[in-house]
Amino acid sequence: MNAFGKLFRISIFGESHGESVGIVIDGCPAGISLKQSDFEADFSRRKSGAKGTTPRQEPDTPLIMSGVFNELTTGAPIMILFKNTNTRSRDYSLLKDIPRPGHADMTSNQKFGGYQDYRGGGHFSGRLTLGLVAAGVLAKKIIAPASVSSTILEVGGSSDIELALDRAIENQDSIGGIIECSIVSVPPGLGEPFFDSVEAHISHMVFSIPAIKGIEFGAGFAAAKMTGSEHNDTIVAIDGTTGTNHSGGINGGISNGNEICFRVAVKPTSSTHQTQHTMNITTGLMEDLTIEGRHDTCIALRVPVVVEAAAAIVMADLLLQAQKVERIFKHKSE
Repeated sequence: MNAFGKLFRISIFGESHGESVGIVIDGCPAGISLKQSDFEADFSRRKSGAKGTTPRQEPDTPLIMSGVFNELTTGAPIMILFKNTNTRSRDYSLLKDIPRPGHADMTSNQKFGGYQDYRGGGHFSGRLTLGLVAAGVLAKKIIAPASVSSTILEVGGSSDIELALDRAIENQDSIGGIIECSIVSVPPGLGEPFFDSVEAHISHMVFSIPAIKGIEFGAGFAAAKMTGSEHNDTIVAIDGTTGTNHSGGINGGISNGNEICFRVAVKPTSSTHQTQHTMNITTGLMEDLTIEGRHDTCIALRVPVVVEAAAAIVMADLLLQAQKVERIFKHKSE
């Protein structure tokens, strides 16, 4: 449901136009330095305000409510809270009767019988990814010296990001994008066949990010056009280093010590200024829907740091599991 992880476990809460959003992190080792300024760099990458992003801006001040004492983690659950201070809920009043095509408005209404908070997308809003980024800041500390980085490869089907954005803004429509993520200095041996493979964990976590519609590792779908001799990564060193990385750093669901590389597809924002002909679920009649409010022309611009956080959270959980196994084996051998 709203929780993920085995040893490094996160639980997300809040709604876009509610009082707050946030994250609870359980299983974090004690003694890790954590203060408000640690969040600034990643939060600034997620912030809106730049061309192609929503004009809604929030201070995003992290309120560390528990689990940290004297700027060090205590081993207790860590709760990080963010106040919502800049909402315009009136912009969404129409959507109670006319759900946005492509959005969770309709499915959430069907699932929760109309009791869901529809303002700003409620619990389905990209606003909640702020909590994921916060957990990612802590996860990145845990996995060091392994590190995660993400970049935008293209938006709107073009590698010329500025041009694609200008066209979308001119057309008053939204566009998607492709993001690549790399995890380096990953030890071999992480992941478990069959259902707890590294790909399965990363994919599960990545698909929790609103607007993600696809993922591929290494050569990805291009592997289907390759021969086995082309796709195979030749081992060139005793530590498992390979000459190529078509497998994306994973074999048999287990990390092989090479760079873990994957790409994700981000769909266009459902809220577009284009008029759409869709159903009024109260009257049962088709109507023209023109969406008001403040929305991203290209949400993909703000997603790279969220993908990084997702990957770091998975790596933290897998590394802590591996350390637990190592302690068990060491105890048995003594």
